Amino acid sequence: MARGFKEPGDKPRRFYKAVTVSEAAGGWGVRLDSRDLRTPGGAPLLLPARALAEMVAVEWASQGEALELGGMHVTRLANTAIDSIPGARQAVADQVADYAGSDLLCYFAEGPAALVARQDAEWSPVLARAEAEEGLFMTRATGIVHRAQPEATLRRVRDIALSLNDFALAGLAFATPLFGSAVLAIAVWRGWLSGEAALELSRLDEAFQEEKWGIDAEAAERTAGRRAEAAMVGAWLAAAG
Repeated sequence: MARGFKEPGDKPRRFYKAVTVSEAAGGWGVRLDSRDLRTPGGAPLLLPARALAEMVAVEWASQGEALELGGMHVTRLANTAIDSIPGARQAVADQVADYAGSDLLCYFAEGPAALVARQDAEWSPVLARAEAEEGLFMTRATGIVHRAQPEATLRRVRDIALSLNDFALAGLAFATPLFGSAVLAIAVWRGWLSGEAALELSRLDEAFQEEKWGIDAEAAERTAGRRAEAAMVGAWLAAAG
């Protein structure tokens, strides 16, 4: 069978043995044996920091006999940053701002009192820091009825997103829907929170319900997957600058 060939319905087979990181003109690349890794668009997969290249390399090195492409989030982020972000920066920034327009951190529960107290204790400091250090004045709401955010705040979110390099912007765009919150994604980029800590803040209500009613195996598996993604994007944003 040819290297990398797959039959319909099959996962691609691993076609390489060694994965290495090497410095190249314009950044750091990843090699599969003697072959330079490239994006789906055919561009060399070059990353601006060795730490990012090492994250990609670890992902490829950890694959088994069959490639689990759907779980290769780091490689997908790298591909997105190189192939897609340069021509869509404004659209991506707009998407991040759209999340800020209904940011999860601004919707406090109506009850029970224990959940409201937990949200206030854990969300309010993040909102206060976002206001003080980033100029993000967020309108808070109780319940699920939508309340619009100030247009100046949404413009500021767009400006923050557009100020990032392509790799950091790809990470921010990944983190925002994962957390349901542009504020939390910005907090991770700024280094105020780890990716894992941001995810736990995003699921306070879910965790509260789990404490009350328990958690089933399927939900636990789903949460574990999200935690792995949060850890990954936190490391990505820290390395992307």
